[in-house]
Amino acid sequence: MDYWLGLMSGTSMDAVDAVLVSFDTNSLAVHETVSLPYADALRQRLLLATRNQADPDELGELDTLVGQHFAEAGAQLIKQSGINPKQIRAAGSHGQTIRHQPAGNAPFSLQIGNAAWLSERLGIITVADFRSRDIASGGQGAPLVPAFHRWLFASPTQDRCILNLGGIANITWLPAGSRKPAVGFDTGPANALLDAWCLDQTGRHFDEDGHMASEGATHSELLASMLSDAYFSKPAPKSTGKERFNIDWVRTHLQRFEEIPAEDVQRTLLQLTVTTILQQLPQENADMAVYVCGGGTFNRLLMRELKVGLGSAALHTTADLGLDPQWVEPVAFAWLARQTILQLPGNVPEVTGASGERILGAIYPP
Repeated sequence: MDYWLGLMSGTSMDAVDAVLVSFDTNSLAVHETVSLPYADALRQRLLLATRNQADPDELGELDTLVGQHFAEAGAQLIKQSGINPKQIRAAGSHGQTIRHQPAGNAPFSLQIGNAAWLSERLGIITVADFRSRDIASGGQGAPLVPAFHRWLFASPTQDRCILNLGGIANITWLPAGSRKPAVGFDTGPANALLDAWCLDQTGRHFDEDGHMASEGATHSELLASMLSDAYFSKPAPKSTGKERFNIDWVRTHLQRFEEIPAEDVQRTLLQLTVTTILQQLPQENADMAVYVCGGGTFNRLLMRELKVGLGSAALHTTADLGLDPQWVEPVAFAWLARQTILQLPGNVPEVTGASGERILGAIYPP
């Protein structure tokens, strides 16, 4: 049996999630998982880097430190599993996104976490830098996970929408059968703003179960101001990140109003996430099923508001399709590494806007 290792840290920047998986024709098995949190000091440095507060020396250090952290997560995973590293075909590392700018004269998407440290520490082939090739072919370089969603979750009989509630929310629309191509894009902020405001106001890294938001009320004028951001009405293909949706973005909108209680701001940010998702979901089939993954699945208030907003559309998590919602994205990057090693495409051009299918990733030999 061949094993594959996937490593992922999203825009929430809370931890590196690592998984050990094996794949069959259209199925997979998760054999081991590890979540290795960032130290608070490193997380703070990463957050500052996303706000353009890092000089070249700082970015270089962070690239090494994050690479070492990813390597440690992989090493812990292998040790826990008891698997001989020689049985692992390759590791796929997403890295840590610092900046995502897929438009303009010189488009790019910057993920740090030097993969040489992984291949050196783990002694296995490591695949990284998945986004660059898609961008070079005219795409957004994101989201990349819809290719994996289509492989694992598409149904011949049921229209499905896979909703990832990470730092940024994104959807993958999977029409039943093959009557239409898959569609996917970032809808806008999710945990990125909820976490940033909670940290700013309380010192806590996230609003557990939406407790802070539940103590507030949606401020309709603030919500309207936030919804006026041009990103939300922009057509797909599109992708975004913390370079746009961050604490400074929240403060800019707050400047237009008299002081608003912190709890009301938190509730409004939660409603912003819900509203922007609902507004951008495909409207062609009210009988579609929505399957949620990502850290936002643990926010009970967010999930409740989504369920209310969806009306007749069924709301589930990907656990109902056989994959724990916390591990969908790291598993996806194990799958993307497999695509690379097998010389198979890893992007969906209809999603990213690339000129065609491409084999993604840079390979670091052991």
